[in-house]
Amino acid sequence: MGKLNGKVAVITGGSAGMGLATAKLFVREEAKVVITGRDQVALDAAKRAIGEGVDAVRGDISKIADIESLRAHVERKHGRVDIIFANAGGGRPGLFEPMSEEDFDFTVNTNFKGTYFTVQKLLPLMTGGGSVILNTSTLGNQGRPYTSVYSATKAAIRSLARTLTAELSEKGIRVNAMAPGLIDTDLARKTGMSEEMIEQANAQAHGLIPMHRSGTVDEIAKAVLFLASDDSAYVTGIELCIDGGWAQI
Repeated sequence: MGKLNGKVAVITGGSAGMGLATAKLFVREEAKVVITGRDQVALDAAKRAIGEGVDAVRGDISKIADIESLRAHVERKHGRVDIIFANAGGGRPGLFEPMSEEDFDFTVNTNFKGTYFTVQKLLPLMTGGGSVILNTSTLGNQGRPYTSVYSATKAAIRSLARTLTAELSEKGIRVNAMAPGLIDTDLARKTGMSEEMIEQANAQAHGLIPMHRSGTVDEIAKAVLFLASDDSAYVTGIELCIDGGWAQI
């Protein structure tokens, strides 16, 4: 029997990267999984890659109407949700002084607003024993150029995990944050960084990371499985850093 046998899990941003790897692992652990994403083509490809046991719902978490549609689908199809992995996020990197209101709003709406209302709208479908995992970042605790807005949103999500832990504990719902460090995904490319910029950033970071490498999406998925399953039954309110020690020394 899998660790998530019979559980219903919602994974936002599940069509690629960490979300896709987690969805694959959850299905192997016998969960019923619903993934979301903005790109229908990517969602269709993810569904084919995962196989049986997954639904794909197109949606943008920065739009409340899309979150409401996700909630309606989950309620209609499954009647409940046991695990929420609020994974979707992104941003537009840039220096502080020239940062535009448009880029600021895009990052805040995608990361903090989207995460906040994803949990809020799905929460009525969750009962005791549920697990909420919020995707933060080690950048929420680090000062790096070009990340002022992104880092602030991730720090806000970490704060949200604390508040929700206090508010939802009486309902028997655990809330934790999972903070990736430098993970081998396409996120940097999607934010507009060139291959040269990515290579330079990785080389610099690998020199600072005690394990001297990037993490993998499968390593992230295993950490999320721990927080989602009964293996972490007495764990709530934490931020689990999966960063090769980068932000720990």
